[in-house]
Amino acid sequence: MDTISIYLIILFPITFIIHDGEEILTQHKWMLTHKDTLIARFPMLRPALKHLSGMSTKAFTIAVLEELALILIATACVIAGTPYSTEVWAIMFMAFSIHFLIHVGQGIIIRGYVPGLITSVMLLPFAYIGMQNVCEIFNATELLLYGAVGVVAMVANLAFAHWLGYKLTGGK
Repeated sequence: MDTISIYLIILFPITFIIHDGEEILTQHKWMLTHKDTLIARFPMLRPALKHLSGMSTKAFTIAVLEELALILIATACVIAGTPYSTEVWAIMFMAFSIHFLIHVGQGIIIRGYVPGLITSVMLLPFAYIGMQNVCEIFNATELLLYGAVGVVAMVANLAFAHWLGYKLTGGK
């Protein structure tokens, strides 16, 4: 398992559940309440805002469960010592940590609450400690590469997860 702390490895899925639980509980109602104001302020985001406001809690939950399944698989593979699993896990962890910063940035831009903001702020120390741990086992080139791959994979998987949520629920 290289040198990533077993506690960090096991806590990753738990922190994901806590954070995405907040998003599941707040996303749909918050989007319905704020969609028009957000479209007026950020007209270039109209398609994304319409998509998110049309996504039911059930569809969003399916998307979250797909992401959780990937995190659980990566976590199990690291614990089992599967080749390259530490790299895959680190990529996922870095993307998740960046995700926290995105929520904080969104909150700053709109000057208020966004779904996921509370747990993002609460879990920033966990992300920081985790990133310190990841930085100890990978060199700067690997970190940049894994970070870039993580962001691309996060965006691609987010699109797939949302598609899956819509597909399985009709968006409802």
